[in-house]
Amino acid sequence: MEIYKIPKPDLSQVDNNKILKIIFETHNERGGLFELISGTMTPDYLYWDKVKHILIPKGLTREEFWSAVKFIRKAQSQITPIISDIKKPFTWIKLPELEKFLHNVDLNMGGNLFMFSADIDEKSRYRFISRGIMEEAIASSQLEGANTTRQAAKKLLLEGRKPKGHSEIMIVNNHEAMQAIENDYKEKDISLTGIYELHSMLTKDILPVAEQGIFRKDEDKIVVDDKIRGYIYHEAPKIYFVEEQMKELIKFANDQKSEPFVHPIIKATMIHFWIGYLHPFTDGNGRLARLLFYWYLLKNNYWAFSYLPISKIIKKSVVAYGQAYLYSEQDDQDMTYFIDYLVKKIKYAMDDFDKFLEEKAKDNAKMNKLTKSTHNFNNRQIQLLQYLSQKEGETTTTKSHMTIYRVTKATAIKDLRNLAKEGYIAPQKSGKFVLYSGTDKIGQLFTKNNI
Repeated sequence: MEIYKIPKPDLSQVDNNKILKIIFETHNERGGLFELISGTMTPDYLYWDKVKHILIPKGLTREEFWSAVKFIRKAQSQITPIISDIKKPFTWIKLPELEKFLHNVDLNMGGNLFMFSADIDEKSRYRFISRGIMEEAIASSQLEGANTTRQAAKKLLLEGRKPKGHSEIMIVNNHEAMQAIENDYKEKDISLTGIYELHSMLTKDILPVAEQGIFRKDEDKIVVDDKIRGYIYHEAPKIYFVEEQMKELIKFANDQKSEPFVHPIIKATMIHFWIGYLHPFTDGNGRLARLLFYWYLLKNNYWAFSYLPISKIIKKSVVAYGQAYLYSEQDDQDMTYFIDYLVKKIKYAMDDFDKFLEEKAKDNAKMNKLTKSTHNFNNRQIQLLQYLSQKEGETTTTKSHMTIYRVTKATAIKDLRNLAKEGYIAPQKSGKFVLYSGTDKIGQLFTKNNI
């Protein structure tokens, strides 16, 4: 297979003095060259394959215009601590509107998240965390080839049964690693040992024991490729370089390097990219990169990211995800492509969660009506009844109830037995599990309460 190279224009005939003269002459001109160049950076950070199709000023060739774009971008770029295996640093640009977005994140991704809605109470926090971690574990695994549906994977995690096959093992491992970040690792700095531990969690029963939590060797030819098209998109650097850079990554991740301030969102994104570029292990690098992205943000008190399954959004544009890596590596190591991509996915994830909260606020309003009725059900029971009324054929188990609501086994059994006694759910033995399904009485209950 051959190494894939992004298409690049021939700039050998471009007169750079001519370009500089036009840039400076039209800097303050409305509709001038400088303004057109800014348009290649917002709303999307465009590469040559897109830029060559936009309308450019008369008197300039497309190659000259691209040369002007590159000049302005280089003038605005900042150096990152990430270097390539040819000892050249990656750079990035703080794009227009980025500061506004980051400010919005700072306002809404911490303790203020629930303040906008009186219908969402603080008790819902743990349930939302459980949902977010589960969705992230599933989607991140699917990005790496886990062949299962979201519904089947969610059922697997809720029931807590032993996974079967490569895909299910990957999902369960990822879920356990995400829980470890939430419950333990976010409280401490990361170390090489910690990275080994997380990688071992991700690859347990997937990789041979000798490759779990152990850096690859040079004889392990690790590539990101497309066997159908016959291209290699990324070839992992030599292991001596990886070992050097992992030490730098750990210092960077633990905020131990003296450097200009980088916003935590951007820094987490850089950590994500850095792991993906180095590919330190034989497998599990993508999942580890996304895991450390979450670790850094949760460690820095952006706890609402526990609710946002970024991989679920990335999965919808997996080709663009790969292109963001490619452009960043091959277009003069300009990491802005990757940062721009991931920031947009964070925005989409936030919007998705806003919609989810709106739906839950409506659900909670309905729950309040039920709570005032004579049934005296608790919120857990009411939410379960609503779920079963909306999802025909769905079931729950004691383990699922414990997982979703973070209650003890005794509490979960009490909730379910009470609902079964009242005739709203019916138990049925399935192997070693007892499955509870909704009865027709649920529909009567919701109709009776005008919901």
